[in-house]
Amino acid sequence: MIEMLDIHKSFSGIEVLKGVSLRARAGRIHALVGENGAGKSTLIKTMAGVIQPDSGSLKLDGQSLRWRTPGEAKAHGVHVIYQEFVQFAELSVAENIFMGDKRLSPGGFLKRRDMNQRASELLSKLGVQIDPTALVGDLSVADQQMVEIAKALSHKVQVLILDEPTAVISGLEVELLFERLRQLRQEGVAIIYVSHRLEEIFQLCDDITVIKDGELVGSRLVSEIDQSQLVAMMVGRQLADLYPKRKARKIGATVLVAKDIRSGSRVKGCSLSLRCGEITALAGMIGSGRTELAMALFGAEALSGGSITVDGAEVKHMTPALAIELGIGFLTEDRKKEGLAMLQDVAANVTASSLGDVTRRGMLDRAAEQRLAEEAIAQYRIACRGPSTPVALMSGGNQQKVLLARWARTANKVLILDEPTRGVDVGAKADIYRMMHEAADRGLAILMISSELLEVVGMAERVVVMRDGKISGELAGEDISEHAIMTLATKAHEEAGVPA
Repeated sequence: MIEMLDIHKSFSGIEVLKGVSLRARAGRIHALVGENGAGKSTLIKTMAGVIQPDSGSLKLDGQSLRWRTPGEAKAHGVHVIYQEFVQFAELSVAENIFMGDKRLSPGGFLKRRDMNQRASELLSKLGVQIDPTALVGDLSVADQQMVEIAKALSHKVQVLILDEPTAVISGLEVELLFERLRQLRQEGVAIIYVSHRLEEIFQLCDDITVIKDGELVGSRLVSEIDQSQLVAMMVGRQLADLYPKRKARKIGATVLVAKDIRSGSRVKGCSLSLRCGEITALAGMIGSGRTELAMALFGAEALSGGSITVDGAEVKHMTPALAIELGIGFLTEDRKKEGLAMLQDVAANVTASSLGDVTRRGMLDRAAEQRLAEEAIAQYRIACRGPSTPVALMSGGNQQKVLLARWARTANKVLILDEPTRGVDVGAKADIYRMMHEAADRGLAILMISSELLEVVGMAERVVVMRDGKISGELAGEDISEHAIMTLATKAHEEAGVPA
């Protein structure tokens, strides 16, 4: 058992943890949940020896300890797999797994054959087949995560902490991860599981601790509560309030038609249409080609075949600049690398796609930029100190709201949202869902890519499902369900004789 007792921590005079306690027992999976900014990351880093608490104590199997470094925590069997991987892209899989492992380099020479063999064995236990000699930088994000887990399992593990482990994987990859975690639970490992995906907690975890604003809300057995009660503990609202009630919204004319779209190796002849005032979800497993199709519609990926029609006129060569001019917006999956200007403030990011509104004779009108940002902050409930707040200092949910505010200014026909609530807490999710419905009420056609089935079912009026680069089916109205989506997203419907 690992125990964190009455932990306090402040940064620059601001108290981040206010007497938080957590007890994770061996052979159990313990969920740690709370909104962004609740203090989860600080508590994890305290457990891992990354930061030192101002007060409070840590016990491992009843023994009082205090880590001075992460290395000391690892030496006692406490390992963390962070959402942002700590990897060396130019080194091999095996080299990443055994980085710093002196057992494999007696006399300063690496035993590469043994290292590669052991790496293969560890990865096989996780249910994945990854070449141990492959460069980590060449792997998919899902495979990179498996390398991180294998790295932790290469040592004796007493406590394994996972921070949003399914943020970048879905479907079979999630099931393989859960299977391995359950096996580790049977082996007596104490697992602390941090996730915003509530359905995973009820599927996987035994115990749960909720923190809010740096304080302990409570710890329960997962079997004692339901999702609605958990949401209420986290944010003070019921689960029924998370997804806005559907209005009798009139669906308008078709604004975008894509026929037989082909792009790269992932999009193999896809056709779909988007209608004004309708939220359409693009569902499927990771790797099915969803993001690539969305990028092709926006002109960020070149077409090798097919056609795109906007308002009845065929677009010969779509580009992002032309897409924006036509009233199409695209919120990317990776907000930090592809969406936000991380070194800029809220004002600069909100107006980034509409600079013509804040320039006068070729010069930036900073006052106009600030006014537009202030309006966006109020309208979209962006938590920040003002338009000059650097976006790098904001939570993931508020960063996402900044991006939505940006595209709401320019997208007047189609808004494409790729994983709009990834890494976002429950409270921010509710705000983002409200913003999506407001955009649809204004007549926008919304295409939402999501790996969360509850989100798809709760938000979409129509669902287009992809599998292996093709459209495998479409669902609407009462036919939309998690089971139906998964049936179309996998080969299960072929086995059941259901046509694609």
